[in-house]
Amino acid sequence: MTPLPDYQDETLTRPEVDALPGATVLEFGASWCGYCIGAQPVIHEALGNTTGLRHLKIADGPGRPLGRSYRVKLWPTLVFLRDGQEVARVVRPSTTAPLIEALAAGR
Repeated sequence: MTPLPDYQDETLTRPEVDALPGATVLEFGASWCGYCIGAQPVIHEALGNTTGLRHLKIADGPGRPLGRSYRVKLWPTLVFLRDGQEVARVVRPSTTAPLIEALAAGR
């Protein structure tokens, strides 16, 4: 069984995210969002066993600065970063293929 989304309150600022070394995925969403809940099996399958990947699940909403700085409009939105720079983005994934492609871009 895939766990429910466990989005954490925003604690990082954009400059802190920009300074993160290595591969990072920012997953913006909300724990009550049906699209977010529905996408969890696909996200877990694609990212679940990836080593060396920082996966941060961030609770998003109106007025939240980190999500706005990435122009997030739909949930879940996964932003793939390499050394703090965006290399790929996947919105509302329904299959693993776009997530696997995005992972490859961030490696």
